[in-house]
Amino acid sequence: MAEINKELVKYIATLARLEFDEDELDDFTEKFRRILEYVEQLKELKVDEIEPTYHINVNYTSMREDEINQSLEISEVLKNAPDKKDNFFRVPRVVE
Repeated sequence: MAEINKELVKYIATLARLEFDEDELDDFTEKFRRILEYVEQLKELKVDEIEPTYHINVNYTSMREDEINQSLEISEVLKNAPDKKDNFFRVPRVVE
């Protein structure tokens, strides 16, 4: 593991566009060092025989079959539209 010092933390902060005063820099340097030490501990775990977990909830939502239904008439769909033109909804422009 690379040595975690103030210069490395300043460099990473610059990349992340973060600014630290001197007290915050000392505090963050120590916290960053502890986080990386913990990650190093995790690397020692034997996980070769453990299957990857793709989803933490094994109770998947059951999916229903698609059903073809009769569509609504355009006049019915547009009857409560606040603004319409021909057979379309009119909405405010969102892209200039």
